[in-house]
This record gives sequence, structure tokens and C-alpha cells, in this order.
Amino acid sequence: QVQLVESGGGLVQPGGSLRLSCTVSGITFRFYGMGWYRQAPGKQREMVASITSGGTTNYADSVQGRFTISRDNAKNMLYLQMNSLKPEDTAVYYCTPLQSGYWGQGTQVTVSS
Repeated sequence: QVQLVESGGGLVQPGGSLRLSCTVSGITFRFYGMGWYRQAPGKQREMVASITSGGTTNYADSVQGRFTISRDNAKNMLYLQMNSLKPEDTAVYYCTPLQSGYWGQGTQVTVSS
């Protein structure tokens, strides 16, 4: 079955950095566009960044220039490098094969001083 395991979240001060990872199994990873989404308390889940099977990336306006999505097809891994973090980035972050309906358990990111 499809498994998505996010890791790398934690507590970080404003201006800090984190790198999220997502281990993917149960699909032919290299064929799928992949995305990172996040959900803050009381808010809807929103797309943060996406990357196509060919490597084309797309970012939400709120993270453009601060976050970088990447993938390693040899390792079935998806990454999200997050720099210059802000308190409003606080959320649970999820990875997903785009339009698949599959979600991991998420990893908590908290940006606070």
C-alpha cells in the first residue's frame, strides 16, 4: 500500500531553517508529481509547493523565495528546505502524490521565539 512518512519538523526561532523529508513507498515515485501541503490550527489545508515528475516546481506566494522543494527519484524521497521561517509558517506539513488522495501523518513545524 501507499505509505508517506514525513519527518524533520520541530520548533525553530523566527528566521531559522528546517528541512522536511518525506519517504514514499507503494507507488512508482518517479512518475508522480508531488506536493507539500500544510494545515494550521483552524485553517484549511493549503498547498505550499509542488514538483512535477520532470522537476518543474511551483510555490505558494507566501513561501516563494524562502522554501525549496526537491526530489530524489533514486531514493523515493521528497524534500522541503525552509529558510527564513516566520511564525505564520507554523502548521502541520504533509506530503502527497498530487491528485492521489494519499496523505502522510504529517510533521509539526512550530516557529516561535
